[in-house]
Amino acid sequence: MIQRIGVFGGTFDPLHIGHLAIVRWARDELALDRIKVIPTGQSWQKASTQTSAQHRLAMLKLGMGSEPGIDIDEREVLRSGPSYTIDTLTALRSEIGPNIALVFVLGSDQLHNLASWHRYRELLGLAHLAVTQRESIRLRDFPPAIETLLQQHGQERLPDAPAGSIVFFRMPMVPVSATVLRSQLAQLNREPARAAASASDLAQLVPGPVLDYIKLHELYQT
Repeated sequence: MIQRIGVFGGTFDPLHIGHLAIVRWARDELALDRIKVIPTGQSWQKASTQTSAQHRLAMLKLGMGSEPGIDIDEREVLRSGPSYTIDTLTALRSEIGPNIALVFVLGSDQLHNLASWHRYRELLGLAHLAVTQRESIRLRDFPPAIETLLQQHGQERLPDAPAGSIVFFRMPMVPVSATVLRSQLAQLNREPARAAASASDLAQLVPGPVLDYIKLHELYQT
């Protein structure tokens, strides 16, 4: 079997156990040799992020940098202008050559929205897409353009090829949302009386070193 390199991107604002779960399950279920985790620099789909790219990168390194088989890739943070997946995959393909499999890992919410991505039809010329369910968004009832892609490229499992297929993989549900986490972190500052209970809950959802970093730098205050 040819070598497989996974790619998983996101804002990681902040990193939480749901991100860790996706990376671990993708690595194991898809038999990835390595997986590159790439924090978004400037997201073209989000008007702004809560924290700077440097803070998000630092939290990612603290929470995931020691995971076996995981490489933290800084290219989108270092790149100026909006971060487009097509540019990142093009650069990676140029670096690794034509014979290694690239496997872009994404959630069901992103697949539903894929037709809005920049040059989305070209992604499968560079990589496979491996999709898992995120929260309540099912792996079904896709928009017509995505249904067409699935008919053309859908496979039961990853083939021994560098790119070109869409596969689904299953993992346990991890009910955590970065939006809700940011709200909870802000609440710690607004309601000190509830801080102890809230901090205990957050410790179950955010890796300890990341939570310490958030407190040290007073992130998500508002």
